[in-house]
Amino acid sequence: MALRGLGLALGGTALAGGPGASRAAAQPRRGLTTYVLVHGTHSAGAFWMPIARELTLRGHRVVMVDQPRHGTEAFVPESYQRQDLKAMAVEPSPLRGLGLDDYEARVTGVVRRAARSGPVVLVGHSLGGVSVSRVGNAVPHLLHHICYMAAFCPSRALPTADACTAAPENAHAVSPVELIVGDLEQLGVLRLNFRTGDSRELALLKEMICADYPDADFRRILAGMQTDEPITAYAGRAVGRADSWGRIPRTYLRFGKHRTIATALQDRMVAEADALTPDNRFRVRNFPEASHVGPLDPAAVTEALDALAA
Repeated sequence: MALRGLGLALGGTALAGGPGASRAAAQPRRGLTTYVLVHGTHSAGAFWMPIARELTLRGHRVVMVDQPRHGTEAFVPESYQRQDLKAMAVEPSPLRGLGLDDYEARVTGVVRRAARSGPVVLVGHSLGGVSVSRVGNAVPHLLHHICYMAAFCPSRALPTADACTAAPENAHAVSPVELIVGDLEQLGVLRLNFRTGDSRELALLKEMICADYPDADFRRILAGMQTDEPITAYAGRAVGRADSWGRIPRTYLRFGKHRTIATALQDRMVAEADALTPDNRFRVRNFPEASHVGPLDPAAVTEALDALAA
């Protein structure tokens, strides 16, 4: 109840409270704007708390979505808890087999409920971008604006998150491949050990996630990470269609020091989206110093997101 009183909700189904424009944007509903925030890989809705708090204080409603078996539904391997890496390499995961259909259904359900009360701004971070594209195809009339925060925006040439990461523009990105625990195909998930005490592994994780953060903040972020992400989520097709997704006003928050989705790849994804719908192009906001998780101070990102409600 306390979260609802603040206009915030966290969880899978919990809910608080021109040219190219979608029907929802052209005829905005009455009521507060609701921001539906979708987390990225190995993460959870709570990732958004600093930004969600600021958006709420600016008068908006906010829902921080937990994708299936993330966040409040998180699976924590027993072997991970006791740091038995041999057992961790084979312990089965309930995330095996989950895919973009499940992720899309979760987010679309939240968007449908939120849209009853006012305009909806849908925001995805990192892997959350594929859900934004899928939902944009499914319910474009319910979305006032969509936003990719340094997120995957697949295209016909790069139709999946896997294809995006394999693009030549991402050749020099930092990869977690040497940190993978167990066999990808056997487990059906990409499993990472965020509780590692190995200094080399910690250095690589920090470079991937937030190279510019103090160590104490880096450890705080690691504490909120989840071991497993289904490999089918990376392999699922998530191409925005011109006649649905392509009608929604959209913004890209470009992070200049992102080490896993390189800026060159971010630029290519924006360019290919704009080529698909030249009359409805991305509005790009640059954050030159931002790493994967964004600036430590959320003020600038919050300011950019706040403007999307207009």
